[in-house]
Amino acid sequence: MDIQSLKRLALLGAHNKPVQLTSIEFAPHIDSSPQTAARRLKNLEEENLITRQILPNGQLISITKNGFAALQKELNDYQEIFSGNGSIKILSGKVITGLGEGQYYISLEGYRTQFREKLGFDPYPGTLNIKLDPQSIELRKRISANTRISGFTDQNRTFGSGSCFNVRISDIKGAVITPERTHYPEDIIEVIAPLNLRDYLNIKDGSIVNVEVVK
Repeated sequence: MDIQSLKRLALLGAHNKPVQLTSIEFAPHIDSSPQTAARRLKNLEEENLITRQILPNGQLISITKNGFAALQKELNDYQEIFSGNGSIKILSGKVITGLGEGQYYISLEGYRTQFREKLGFDPYPGTLNIKLDPQSIELRKRISANTRISGFTDQNRTFGSGSCFNVRISDIKGAVITPERTHYPEDIIEVIAPLNLRDYLNIKDGSIVNVEVVK
């Protein structure tokens, strides 16, 4: 992937709206010959990172969703490099009140058995809901869940699957659990732990908490 050429197109505004330019005009932006610039643009189009509309006096170039995603990944990588945390990943945000569904679902034995086996603790029946700050939202996108929680059927009702990754809040081991449903908010995480985190940490709605991601 030619991320440098894609970045130059974004700096010219192609991520917001189509930009008209020729290969000759683009060449100085990537310190190359017009022939090389034309080849790079063609390659970006073949990789579905940009779209091109050929005009009599140039071409209209737009960065695609795939291209924007590639740039976002590059940004995320740099943010991690310069965050000062090194290999330590900290998710920060404010405690909020959830919809009250956590207590019900965490109490289901079909889930609890898996939590005990796969996470190593019996969770308190409820979740600590945290609204992430903007930087933590981007960090959360880069964290892959390492534990799958399977769905099950109980009394003719089907309960969906989910995934978890291990975390620590203060000295308490827990996990962030994410239901596998399409429109789950990207700025909210739900933490399960072997005890009531609100009581143990003496926190309430609006309290700032740091959640350390652990392997």
